Amino acid sequence: MPSSQTDWDAKHRLATGELPAEPASIVRELLPLLPSGPALDIACGTGRNALFLAARGQHVTAVDFSGVALDILEVHARGMHVSVRRAKSFHDVRGAHRRGLELIQADLERTHLPVHAYDLIVCIQFLQRSVFPQIVRALRPNGVLLLETYTRAQLEFPRGPRNPAYLFETGELRDAFPDLCVLFYRELWAGQGIASLVARRPRKHV
Repeated sequence: MPSSQTDWDAKHRLATGELPAEPASIVRELLPLLPSGPALDIACGTGRNALFLAARGQHVTAVDFSGVALDILEVHARGMHVSVRRAKSFHDVRGAHRRGLELIQADLERTHLPVHAYDLIVCIQFLQRSVFPQIVRALRPNGVLLLETYTRAQLEFPRGPRNPAYLFETGELRDAFPDLCVLFYRELWAGQGIASLVARRPRKHV
């Protein structure tokens, strides 16, 4: 997988002019479990999941390292008549009462997520363990996390990420958020190795 901003920009530039991608199947599949309040899409890429959530009337903050990816997302949003604006940082987000998208270009290794800000956090095909505590703090009480990405089983298949640092060990994701209540969990080894988690922050956080 690309490792630098330049690499990610080059990868996403190949998608320029393409139609918006379909949301991840896990997002469609588990949509009834996902709150409709303010949402955060971490490492959103060109925004397939952020667009899907915004189209159902949610306020979505979409953050990514790649400015090219966000440019493509902005074009797609305008083409779908979804309200969209660029924010310089999380402090510049106008307010969760608004519908539509707010886009932030940021390196998640150097960015602090706002506390108690989101009813839903989505993170698909991205793994940065250091941000896990921030994710928990960023959820509102009763807020939900949906996280899906690759496991080491992916190494059995010819494509996809190869760096073990960005692959979950068997069972690791299930135990990665001990302060959240697991609503759904599975690991698949069928054409790809992935782990999927939906978990809720309790009303009273310990």
